[in-house]
Amino acid sequence: MPDRNRRITFARSPQGLPVPEDFGADSTAIPTPGPGQFLSRSIYLSLDPYYRNVMKNSQMYADRLAAGDVMVGETLAQIVDSRHPEFCPGEYVAVRNGWQQYALSAGQGVRRIDPNTAPLSTALGVLGMPGLTGWSGTVYLGEPRPGQTFVVSACTGPVGSTAGQVARHMGARVVGIAGSQAKCDYAVNELGFDACVNYKSGDLAALLKTACPDGIDVYFDNVGGDTLAAVIRNLALGARIILCGMIEAYSMDQPPPGPWLGPVVGARATMKGLVVYDHLSRMPEMTRTVGGWIRKGEFRWREDIAEGLESAPDAFCRLMRGGNFGKALVRIGPEKL
Repeated sequence: MPDRNRRITFARSPQGLPVPEDFGADSTAIPTPGPGQFLSRSIYLSLDPYYRNVMKNSQMYADRLAAGDVMVGETLAQIVDSRHPEFCPGEYVAVRNGWQQYALSAGQGVRRIDPNTAPLSTALGVLGMPGLTGWSGTVYLGEPRPGQTFVVSACTGPVGSTAGQVARHMGARVVGIAGSQAKCDYAVNELGFDACVNYKSGDLAALLKTACPDGIDVYFDNVGGDTLAAVIRNLALGARIILCGMIEAYSMDQPPPGPWLGPVVGARATMKGLVVYDHLSRMPEMTRTVGGWIRKGEFRWREDIAEGLESAPDAFCRLMRGGNFGKALVRIGPEKL
């Protein structure tokens, strides 16, 4: 074990898209667990777009940051010392250690991870909160039926790729929206989508009309903005829209203007907001089902892993620019010592 605990800290609220200067770095003594606590070493750090809202202390989230605080975030970690009666050294856990090598936990909100279920990193992606988001929003809110057209934006990320593959398993025709031809090719050839539209290649509304000639029955929205407006112009009668993420707006100082919702009325569509914390009880169900698909080779995922804690600020900034391909992670330490 090293002598010091390296940390990435919050320096200031970004103006627009985040830049590396919005973060700081320091080191502290490695803490010692007290009664009812355990110490774990971080192996993988999850990078998620909602951190951008946390950095401006959005009222949507309980997390609050002041200059010098450790950046918040979920990690896949291994317990190295424990005075907690329910957790033992050597166990792998999903725990909110934040952007640092070591942290204490009292066990609240901690998930044990079975390393035999799937690769450890998936606990932060398709078998973690992003996967649960895609699963719950598709199965319980979108409810695609066989033969219906299901469209999902940011379709190669952990939420979008899970949502699309779940919809495919439910019998829907799946169309992805992504920002490059390479991502679209991956969605079709690896994820098994029926089609994928590159929103940078032309008029998105027109491209969606070609890809979805009978209209869009279910739209799983991860980005909002112009993409949502283009989808609304192509709704089928009785369409359902799942509002999950609005990454286009996270780095704006003022909320963007909303799309014209007249077509929602004409299509008798339903729009539902998705917050994953409402579906935490479904985590075992999702893990069991998607984990089974993984073991059978019926589910694919992709990860974009940066190496070393010091790379986290650059990797997060790249994520917010749309430069990642797959679930954004930082590898902080080895899986096994």
